[in-house]
This record gives sequence, C-alpha cells and structure tokens, in this order.
Amino acid sequence: MAVLKVLEILSESPTSWEDATVKGIEKTAESVRNIRSAHVQHQSMTVRDGKVQAFRVNLRVTFEVEG
Repeated sequence: MAVLKVLEILSESPTSWEDATVKGIEKTAESVRNIRSAHVQHQSMTVRDGKVQAFRVNLRVTFEVEG
C-alpha cells in the first residue's frame, strides 16, 4: 500500500507561469524524493509601473512517503 502526502509551494519566474512551475518542481525535488504529480492551483503575477514583473504559481505537489 502506498501512502502519499501533499505539499503546497509557491514558485516565481520573470519569464512565464510554465517556467515558474518547472522551477518550483526542480527546486522541490532537491529536498523531496518520490514526487508523483503536481497540480497548479492558482496563477498570479506581480506588476510594477504597468509591466509584469513576475509570474507566480501555487502548486500542490504529491509525493510518496517512504517506509
């Protein structure tokens, strides 16, 4: 029987929401093993002087608990 746990993270990129998602998963994988899936919950951006500064994503990352 597998036991899965969900971790919520926020990631940011100056390029795109897709890049923010990829960077978020890559960074999370540095300290969390057995990542099985991710779900983008929300997308947002920061704006300064009428220009987009950064794209943000809230991710729910699912991983399998060892043992």
